[in-house]
Amino acid sequence: MRKVILSLFLLQSSGYVAANTVVDTQDWITDGVFTQGIEGPAVDDAGVLYAVNHQQQGTIGKVTAQGKAETLLTLKNGSIGNGIRFDKQGNMYIADYVNHNVLKVTKSALAQGGDLSQSVTVFAHDNRMDQPNDLASMDNGILFASDPNWQASSGNLWRINTSGEVTLLEADMGTTNGIEVSPDNKTLYVNESVQRKVWRYELDEQGNISNKQLFISFTDFGLDGMRTDNQGNLYIARYGAGVVAVVSPQGKLMKEIKLKGKHPTNVAFGGGEGKRLFITMQKRGAIEMAEVEFAGREK
Repeated sequence: MRKVILSLFLLQSSGYVAANTVVDTQDWITDGVFTQGIEGPAVDDAGVLYAVNHQQQGTIGKVTAQGKAETLLTLKNGSIGNGIRFDKQGNMYIADYVNHNVLKVTKSALAQGGDLSQSVTVFAHDNRMDQPNDLASMDNGILFASDPNWQASSGNLWRINTSGEVTLLEADMGTTNGIEVSPDNKTLYVNESVQRKVWRYELDEQGNISNKQLFISFTDFGLDGMRTDNQGNLYIARYGAGVVAVVSPQGKLMKEIKLKGKHPTNVAFGGGEGKRLFITMQKRGAIEMAEVEFAGREK
């Protein structure tokens, strides 16, 4: 157990004024249980937490309780997962950045238990993808994928419909990484890690985007995975800064959740009331947990 500072920034006419609130946080999974490729936290309807690269690269780990993790499956053909998301039916989707895929494991397969390596199928594939990274989903099952090219500091934005059809929504962006949908399904957020910017788009029911606007930008450190809570606040993993930034739907920085490690890669909500925030930590190969005020939009 460890005390962690939440720095609350209040926007006033003279600028940001910091106020501090102390809350209890703790390691959910300790150092070295996952590799430094740990990413993609997601929680299913039963409250089970998943993340990629348990013990070795190319695996999906299953966390059933604090301090209890096991390997759920090993991906085939050299695939390595990054972002994970569940749809409303309980199916799991995995961004496979090695083979340009979005993979799928059905809810029925997950319920069977045992070694599920043979249950993984390719849901979507496009050779034009550099390395699909993070995933976001609308309530109707439409997925979005960020697709960074780290060497070129560029990226793309993709939509995957419910039949697995892939559509390029925007090319030649900055280094696209974290991606999320608002609780009302009317806004898509996409961040660019190297450029330290978060963009917002208007969404329609078919997953079409319009009216791109700069949502918030930062002057230091990188940006990684993102999630919204049920109030529409956006939680952004600040890679290198050792914090999760909490930003209002109006694009104002409200507070920062200070972490033990410096390199958070992604976040997910879980717990009985959905108010536990799980944070995957790259250099530690661990998962930290913070109790937050609002439940997540989704797990």
